[in-house]
Amino acid sequence: MGKRILIIQGHPDPVEPHLCHALAEHYRAGAEAAGHEVRTTDVAHLDFPLLRSQKEWERSPLPDGLEQAQKDIAWAEHLVLVFPLWMGDMPALLKGFLEQVARPGFAFHREGDSVLAHKGLTGRSARVIVTMGMPALIYRYYFRAHSVRSLERNILGFVGIAPVRETLIGQVDNLDETGRERWFSRLQALGRKAH
Repeated sequence: MGKRILIIQGHPDPVEPHLCHALAEHYRAGAEAAGHEVRTTDVAHLDFPLLRSQKEWERSPLPDGLEQAQKDIAWAEHLVLVFPLWMGDMPALLKGFLEQVARPGFAFHREGDSVLAHKGLTGRSARVIVTMGMPALIYRYYFRAHSVRSLERNILGFVGIAPVRETLIGQVDNLDETGRERWFSRLQALGRKAH
C-alpha cells in the first residue's frame, strides 16, 4: 500500500524554475509510479506574514493562506523538504513558513502551563533535500552540516518527525547534464521507496 507524501518546495523564487523544482518533480514521478499519493506545497506561492513574537506564535490565528498547507502536513505520512542552501541555512521564507505552521495545538499539544508538552507530528518521517554551491562533503564534514542538523533536531525532531534522512547535493553550478540526470535518477528511486 502506498504512502501519503507531501513535498514542501522551499525555493523562494516564484518565477523561474530551478534545480530544486526539477529534483522535486523527479521525486514525485518516482513516488507516483510506485503507487504513492503525492501533494505539493510551494512556499514561494504562499502569502503569509512573518511572526514577530512568542505571543503571536502561541495565540494569533494561522494565516488563511496556510490552512491548506497545515492540513496537508497533517495528512502526510512522509514529508520531503527541498531547498537551496542560502548563506549557510535554509531560505528565510521557508523558515518563516515552518514557524507559522508549527503552532501550538498542531505541532505541539498543551498540557497545563506547558505549550510544548506533547509532540503533535509523531508517526511521520522526512527527507531533507538541499542543493548548494560548495562541495557537499565540505558542508557535511567541515561545517558539520550545521543548518541541516538544526532543522532535523530543532524543528522536525522537536515536533516528533522521525526518522529524518538527508540528501545533500553540492557544486550544483558545475553539474553537467550527466550529473543532473544521475541526481534525477536517485531522486526517482527515493520517491519510489517513499524514503
